[in-house]
Order: sequence, then structure tokens, then C-alpha cells
Amino acid sequence: MGEPASVDARADALTAGALGGDRRALARLLTAVENRTALAEPALRTLYPKAGRAHIVGITGPPGAGKSTLVSALIGELRTAGRSVAVVAVDPSSPITGGALLGDRVRMQAYADDDDVFIRSMAARGHAGGLASTTGAATAVLDAVGFDLVLVETVGTGQSEVEVAAAADTTVVLEAPEMGDEVQAIKAGLLEVADLVVVNKGDKPGAQRTAAQLRAMLVATGGPAVGRRADADSVDRPRPKRPEVLITTAATGEGVPELIAALDRHRASIAGMDAGPARLARAEAQVWAIVGDRLRDQLHAEALRATTKRTLSEVAAHRLDPYAAADELLARVVGDRSA
Repeated sequence: MGEPASVDARADALTAGALGGDRRALARLLTAVENRTALAEPALRTLYPKAGRAHIVGITGPPGAGKSTLVSALIGELRTAGRSVAVVAVDPSSPITGGALLGDRVRMQAYADDDDVFIRSMAARGHAGGLASTTGAATAVLDAVGFDLVLVETVGTGQSEVEVAAAADTTVVLEAPEMGDEVQAIKAGLLEVADLVVVNKGDKPGAQRTAAQLRAMLVATGGPAVGRRADADSVDRPRPKRPEVLITTAATGEGVPELIAALDRHRASIAGMDAGPARLARAEAQVWAIVGDRLRDQLHAEALRATTKRTLSEVAAHRLDPYAAADELLARVVGDRSA
């Protein structure tokens, strides 16, 4: 019997398979990335330099707007045009197992036998912002193996899903007619991250009125601000002066070709802009996700597990405030820099 293959050798084999079009190898590689196993890091080190060619499209919006139905319609239209497409559908996590419902994969089963379509459901696992912490790494893998477009569908919890803007080249915000979400969307910042706004279910009463209201809101507010910062630590990202508002009926495909044309126009428009800020925003999101994961891993490792639990217990008993606890735990991981 031969010796078991090393982690690097197994990662190389998975990477070579994924690059060669082996969808089973790609699925196993994405599982390693999502679960942050030992195979993920060497594979990503190889694949990351090959990424940067796909059009990454983020699709977000409130529940009931029809995100998954629209993604399915986009897949069909893109395949008709001969373009390959991958989907990362971030699902709510089970509070028991931590797994994803996989509802999007069931809905898009019609494309299961198409080698130019790849659909991956990922569990959010408690990560805020509508994405999983490993979404950026997963999109980089799908980009590197050669898909033309990578569609990232967020959880759909409503108003906290602006993080997708840092992970995507183009951010599409969906609204549905007469759901009362228009004002909430602009208050919550969803419209501020929009490159395109889509009123789905255009066959419903009120669709034209909703689109008109959204256009009026964007005119009144001057559209998303160029270089507006989401928070004090985020990187400025250039935005168009005002996003285009479109109407689709994803269930029938009406308006979907026009949406794809708008996606292509947006990509062409940003190709002529300084891509530095957008790339820096994406790099920031990816690196901070890794930093956060590694800090958590170290604090839950055997050497620090008891200390971490004891510190959290002190906070739970109100003998220690959360800020002091965070400083104490960080000092144990990175060292006390104040000395």
C-alpha cells in the first residue's frame, strides 16, 4: 500500500480537476473552502491568481421579491446566448446542523446536466450581511475555473445585505410591487449599494407605480453617492450617479434580456473607470473575513479554549464588559502591543 497523499498533493489534484472541467472535483473543492478544511488554503493559493476575469453579479433584496426565480431566469437567458454561469446561493443556516436548506438548488434542478452551469448553495452560518464568510473565496474559485458570470444570491433577510456590494462587480437590488419596502430599502442603504434596481413580478398590479416611486426616490436623493463609505473602516467604492430601474417578470422571462443587457452595459462602464477602489473593497472584504475566521479559530483552539470560555462567562455574569473582554482575548492571540 502506498503512503497517503499529502494535503498539498490532494489540493493540487482537486485544483487540476476543477480547472480541467471536472464538476465533481469543483464541488469537493468548494466544500473544502466552505468548511475551511486543510485543502482549501493551498488550493486557493493556486487558483486566486487565475481569477479576475468573470463578471461577479450580486443579487439582493427583501424576501418575496423573487431572487431565486430571477436567478433561474437569468441562467436560462445566459445559456441561450452561449455564456457559462455559476451561482452561489447563500441560504439561511439550520440552527441545529448549521447546514443550508438547498432550496435554490432544487429550484434550479433543470440545469443540473448542463456542464456550463454550476449551482452551489452555501449556508450563511450566522454571518451577517446576507453572505457566508467564505462567499468571496467561493466566487474566486468559480471565477478561476472559467465561468463567464458568477451570480451571488444573498440570504434575503431584508435590510442588512449591503455586504454583497464589496463582493460583486455589479449589485442588483430587487423589489416587488406594493410590498411597502421601497422606503425601507432606501433607509437601510440597499439602494445606496445598487448598480441596478429591478422591480420583479412586473405582471402584478402596481409594478409600474413601484418603479416610478423608486425612480423618484433616486432623483430626490441624488442617487447613490460616489465614494460614500458604509462605515468608518470600509473602503470607498465608486458608484454610478444613479442606478437604472428596470421591470422584470422572472416567472415568464419578460424583461430578463433587458436586464442582461443592463448588466453588460454596467460592466462596460466600469471597465473604463479606475478599478482600483472596487478591487480594494473586494480585497478588504476577503482579507477581513480570513482574519476574523483565523482569530476565532485560535480562540477556540485547545490552548485557549478554557481561557476564552472563562472570559465569556465573566461577560455573561456582568463582571467584565464586552470591550474589555475583546481586548483581553485579542491580546492573548496577537500580543499586547501597548507595552
